[in-house]
Amino acid sequence: MSFPVLLSLVLASIALIVLLTSWFKHNTFLSMFIVSLLLGVVALPAKEVVPIITQGFGDTMKSIGVIIVLGIMIGVVLEKTGATLSMATAILRLTGKDNAGLAIGITGLVTGIPIFCNSGFIMLSGLNQSLVQRSGKPMIYMATMLAAGLYSIHCLIPPHPGAMAAVSLMLPNIGQLIVLGIMVAIPGAVAGFAWARFMCRNEPHSQVDAQTDGKLYADEPVLPSTSRSFLPILVPLLLLTGKSVFTLKQPAVNNLFAATISLIGCPEVALLIGVGLAVTLFKSINARVVSELFDEAIEKAGPILVLTGAGGIFGAVIKATGVGEQAGTYLAASGLGLAIPFIIAAFLKTAQGSSTVAIMTAASIVAPMLTALHLDSDTGRLLATLAMGAGSMVVSHANDSYFWVVAKFSGLDSGPTLRVYTTSTLIMGLSTFLAVWVCSLFML
Repeated sequence: MSFPVLLSLVLASIALIVLLTSWFKHNTFLSMFIVSLLLGVVALPAKEVVPIITQGFGDTMKSIGVIIVLGIMIGVVLEKTGATLSMATAILRLTGKDNAGLAIGITGLVTGIPIFCNSGFIMLSGLNQSLVQRSGKPMIYMATMLAAGLYSIHCLIPPHPGAMAAVSLMLPNIGQLIVLGIMVAIPGAVAGFAWARFMCRNEPHSQVDAQTDGKLYADEPVLPSTSRSFLPILVPLLLLTGKSVFTLKQPAVNNLFAATISLIGCPEVALLIGVGLAVTLFKSINARVVSELFDEAIEKAGPILVLTGAGGIFGAVIKATGVGEQAGTYLAASGLGLAIPFIIAAFLKTAQGSSTVAIMTAASIVAPMLTALHLDSDTGRLLATLAMGAGSMVVSHANDSYFWVVAKFSGLDSGPTLRVYTTSTLIMGLSTFLAVWVCSLFML
């Protein structure tokens, strides 16, 4: 089958998924599965279609399933023990009440490492209301600051599902992806913060809400200490980073120490250690309560795993068609390099709303192009993955569930949310990609 025909089929498949999920509001898993099946039947030998579909689902679950579940477990426990509030109040002390926007933005940036942006915003919306009450800052400003902090991390690093799905296809080093992802997320978040501040410079201050409890620190005595609250996040990050650094410095060492570093630095083991540290935040460990929390985390993980698996199916079918390699040959001559993964992810995100689906689909298209784009190296795969993460930020608007979470839980209309929050995601995506591109000047 010729390249123009294959490309048309893949583009039509993407458009059909967008139409089914965004316009007709059909179930995302079934939509992606049926479209993948149709694409396979049209573009591939009939006997290969089902094996490719099952392999795509299985390979995706094998690479990221456990990591997603453990990441959600950490997030749930941090929420229930009050650790997120402990971290937030510590950050507020550092920034001061006059910088309440910066405080909630940094809180989102930090707590967004293990907690998905939707859940994180819902969880921290009460704290944000209290900060608005105490500081008088405009709600649209405070909501955008919190949303930007959470969003900048969510789109870039594991254990968030989009990044993990990209890992299974692009095969970058996870430890390096987390470290560099956080580094490029910071300028993206700062750009979002600055944009929110600029857009809200003339906004009237919020009125005091009589129904809101203004005592931000009322529950502080029962919260875990700040240092212990940070441990379930920092320790897994250090373990993952330690393994990456050790492997880079001593790739040929094979002894007990090296084996131990390799084991505890695996994402699954590192996050399991994080789960254990999170459990110690309870004042008294009740096996039944802990078990119920873990059950809750697994229930939350279910829809995410299913959606991620569907992305794996679609990606496997696209890869099997060979359209990626052929497209890479054409695009390599464009000289756009890292901009190609960014543009593809940005188009998909803006069109259908989900950052996770955008980066999963983009990875399926980009992975076969890496050689033609001169990115088929460890560093190239790492930077291409981050470029797609930056693209998956652009832009969050009315077809994105996170947009409505930000508006609904902040009591905002869609108008000001579009004006301030949506435009901030454009600025964040472009700034993050700029940071990735600057890194490429020194790393490639």
